Amino acid sequence: MRDPGLPSLDQLRVFIAVIDHGGFAHAARALHRTQSVISYTIANLEEQLNIELLDRSKRKPVLTEAGKALLADARAVSLKVDGMRSRAKALSAGLEAEVSLVVDVMFPACALVKILHAFQHEFPTVSMRLRMEALGAVTELVMERACHIGISGWMPGMPETIERRSFGFVTMVPVASPLHPLAKIEGKIPTALLREHIQLVVTDRSKLTAGQDFGVQALRDWRLGDLGSKHNLLRSGIGWGNMPLELIQEDLERGRLVRLDINDGNSFSFPLYVIHRGDEEPGPAGKWLMQQFFDLEPSMPAASEHVKRLG
Repeated sequence: MRDPGLPSLDQLRVFIAVIDHGGFAHAARALHRTQSVISYTIANLEEQLNIELLDRSKRKPVLTEAGKALLADARAVSLKVDGMRSRAKALSAGLEAEVSLVVDVMFPACALVKILHAFQHEFPTVSMRLRMEALGAVTELVMERACHIGISGWMPGMPETIERRSFGFVTMVPVASPLHPLAKIEGKIPTALLREHIQLVVTDRSKLTAGQDFGVQALRDWRLGDLGSKHNLLRSGIGWGNMPLELIQEDLERGRLVRLDINDGNSFSFPLYVIHRGDEEPGPAGKWLMQQFFDLEPSMPAASEHVKRLG
């Protein structure tokens, strides 16, 4: 048996497109080529590798076992080349005109403001586009290239195109209004009793984690579009929920909110990550901005291994 040949980058990308778009016809439309060219390219790739990648016996081509194994390699090669091209582009083009940043709503506002002031001073000619999101929406915006950099909380199944680096955590605490029935309970609050009361939860507006509940304990919950609404409803006594300690510290001191002593713990760590697409190298301003979050580490210790999710 002859040794496999050397496939071209174009062949690998056509192979990936056939799988991602669900067939030869859809891949042809996505790549603006004819279906015959797509079929010919895949056939040549199989000839080069001396192996069958797709089973064509069904109406829709499916990966063979060998195809499944080599698809991961094809994606890795494509991502590496895209990353190299992006890095070369950033180096040759110099400073970017705009940096887009999406930040999880749990990240402390005072720390974000400090970083943005420093960015404005360091790069006065670079525009900043800032968005605040929750849960999987941060990763989704980076995935879709709507934002260059994300400050994300933890989420399961991080896409392979995303590179992330941990830089600390936010302390979350369960709270309620002092007028709420849960606030009047002495000692530990049983989980069964906790479930009987409405829990206020920030909803997920992304497709990545749509339908998944993180840290929702109550049998009834109210889904809210932003953290500010949750904060206001907690103070009004509508329900209970977990909030960043820094955000509600003054409320605790003034008695507008009280911490709940629950069986599952009085606080937990919400880990934070800097994320970006692995196939797109940030420019000078973007790299500088990312470093500012890493430099927060002395005041934001690394997250513990065992974490619970937003509720």
